[in-house]
Amino acid sequence: MTAAQDSATAPTPASILLVDDEEMLLLAYKTMLDREGYRTVAAPSAVEAMKHLAAEKFALVLTDQNMPQFNGLDFLARVKEVQPDATRVLMTGAVDLSTVIEAINKGEIFRFIVKPCLREDLLATVKNAVQRFELIEQNALLQLATQTMNRELAEVNQALEQNLSRSVELCLKTMQTFYPTLGAQAKLVHELCCAMADGLDLPPNQRKILEISAWLHDVGLVGVPRRLIRIWENSPATLKPAELALIQQHPVMGQELAGFVHNLSEVGYVIRAHHERFDGTGYPDGLAGETIPWLARLLAVAVAFAENDEPGRDGLALITRGSGQAFDPEAVRVFTRYRRPTTVRNQREILMSELRSGMVLAKGVYTASGMLLIPEGQVLNDPYIDKLRNHNRVNPIKHSLVVYR
Repeated sequence: MTAAQDSATAPTPASILLVDDEEMLLLAYKTMLDREGYRTVAAPSAVEAMKHLAAEKFALVLTDQNMPQFNGLDFLARVKEVQPDATRVLMTGAVDLSTVIEAINKGEIFRFIVKPCLREDLLATVKNAVQRFELIEQNALLQLATQTMNRELAEVNQALEQNLSRSVELCLKTMQTFYPTLGAQAKLVHELCCAMADGLDLPPNQRKILEISAWLHDVGLVGVPRRLIRIWENSPATLKPAELALIQQHPVMGQELAGFVHNLSEVGYVIRAHHERFDGTGYPDGLAGETIPWLARLLAVAVAFAENDEPGRDGLALITRGSGQAFDPEAVRVFTRYRRPTTVRNQREILMSELRSGMVLAKGVYTASGMLLIPEGQVLNDPYIDKLRNHNRVNPIKHSLVVYR
């Protein structure tokens, strides 16, 4: 290593400010500390020392007590204001012990040395004083690094949250476009799960998993033909074994789709298990009891209620009857205690031939060019239905027809 390289890598010596109006003692202290490898600056008065404090940073300020203009304690009080991290040590010949102890307790000085002092005592005090300053400096650097790291982590987490929200939103739009009633049901299930999460005061991480699982629980159905979904909703007993098997794989497909999104692996497990039954006769894995994830047991109750909360069906009675068989009794108790009245109306997709007077459109009906034919919320009557059918014969309406149940 060259001399230049050695100089570049050598640690910078600690800077010490010596203050004493006795020039011989000041020179002796400076010579002693210079030989120990410290960088010392000598000042014959407090006024002169203040000029040095304004110009550079010191690890230690070592001052005599009895000086003209300022005594040592008054001077060190000013040092504390100018350079609060600098270690302050007082040298005194006449010891007023109560005054010195009070200064130490107030944090105005670190230690005091009685003059005349032994060389070993002075060097030991200086060493400890410099180490204290270095620890304070290192702690400040660590705090700054921690603050910077926390800020960067917050920015990364915010970006991940935004990406996650966009991914969930994209999945929802895909579901609604493929089969509109899936999106409507997801809204209701999400509302019910939020009510349970509020009542249970779920930890933030578990709450997020439950909420996202509620939104995406049926995302696996986008891989199932729409015709089969319609049969499954209206008359599941008429499904053929192969068709039913395909339907019952949608939780597995949902887990796989959730796996493509960052940090949704736990959501995938909940989605996979939301059609398991407490008695072990559910699908796709035949899990039973507490082997079913707790959040999946909560989700299962919300999903079953949403699927059956419509005219002619009593969703809450179905949930209560299924306690201990289809559903975890504790999950049923949670649901019945914390369920809030819902404001989301169930929707269903219908065929053109199924339109009937009195139905209410859940989505507006548009032409192929985007012109609105009938707005959302319109109560259908025979003239409206004739208008839709006549237009469809000339220019087929390509999007789904969705009405409130």
